[in-house]
Amino acid sequence: MTSHDPARPVGATISHVVVPGTFDPVTLGHVDVIRRARRLFPRVTVAVAASVNKNGRGTTFTLDERVQMIREAIALEGLPPDVEVAPFTGLLVNFCKEIGAGGVVKGLRAMTDFEYELQQADLNSHMAPDLESVFVMSSPQYGYVSSSIVREIAAMGSDVRILVPANVAERLSERYA
Repeated sequence: MTSHDPARPVGATISHVVVPGTFDPVTLGHVDVIRRARRLFPRVTVAVAASVNKNGRGTTFTLDERVQMIREAIALEGLPPDVEVAPFTGLLVNFCKEIGAGGVVKGLRAMTDFEYELQQADLNSHMAPDLESVFVMSSPQYGYVSSSIVREIAAMGSDVRILVPANVAERLSERYA
C-alpha cells in the first residue's frame, strides 16, 4: 500500500532541487552529485551552508570563498552554466521553501552517510512534508573522497588534484603553504 501526499498532485513532477552542503572545500565527488542532479532535474541550486560551528571550530574557508570556489568549479568541470549557487543560513527546509525547490538531492558514499542522511530526510519530511529527498549513490571513483580527508591531505603538503577541481587544489595549496 502506498500513501499519497495530498499537497502534491498525482503525477506532479519536481522541476527544482537543492544540492546542499558545507562544501569545505568542494570535491570532485560533490561535483559528480551536482552533475547527476542536473541530469535528473531541470533546475539545480547548490546551497552552501554557512555552518559557522562545523565540528566545533567553524569552516576552513569562509562562506564567500566556498561559494566562489563552487562557481569556478562548475565552469571548470563543464557543468551547465544554469546551475545556481547560493549561500544559506538557518534551516534547509526554509531555504528550499524560499527559493521554490521541491526536492533535496544528497550523495551517499557509505552506510554511515545513509544513516545520517535518512535522519535528516525524516526531519525534513516532518517539517516540510512536500519536500522530497532524493539520494544518489556515489560514483565508485569518489566513494572515499570527503572534504575532511582533502583538508587533511592538503594540510600535510600533499597533492590533492585527483580529489578536487583545479581551482580548489590551488586554493588549498595557498591556504596550507
